[in-house]
Amino acid sequence: MRAWPVKEKRQARIEIIPMIDVMMFLLVFFVLISINVLPALGLRIKPPTSTNSDRIVEKTRLTVGIDHDGKTFLDGKPITLPELPERLKAAVEPGKQLSVVIAGDGESSLQTLVDVMEAMKSAGVSSTQIVTKPVPMSAPAVPAAPAKGP
Repeated sequence: MRAWPVKEKRQARIEIIPMIDVMMFLLVFFVLISINVLPALGLRIKPPTSTNSDRIVEKTRLTVGIDHDGKTFLDGKPITLPELPERLKAAVEPGKQLSVVIAGDGESSLQTLVDVMEAMKSAGVSSTQIVTKPVPMSAPAVPAAPAKGP
């Protein structure tokens, strides 16, 4: 009598390498989409015409920081107030307006803010914004002035 060889049962395995390949492909795809390397498909429109249309002016944005000691920073790098106007003028690109965001510590001096704004004015900055944080709903919006007694 003839005996057939018995095949051993192989355990099922999940191959992880192809799954990693697919996940890496998806990751690269979503990164490229998020940084607009691949063009986003949207509505193809033909905007209406106007005789008085304004051109969109691109802005160069810089951040001036003021810490609680009154030190100033331009885009995170320390700078003195006398240097600030020259650096702001040098940052202006042809055909672009300069927009400056002031991010200061709440404990910094008001005089430092005024000095920074004067430096920006002498540099010809056309747009300025001051960074604030919203007041929580439970706290009063404006602190009450202390009562003065007679």
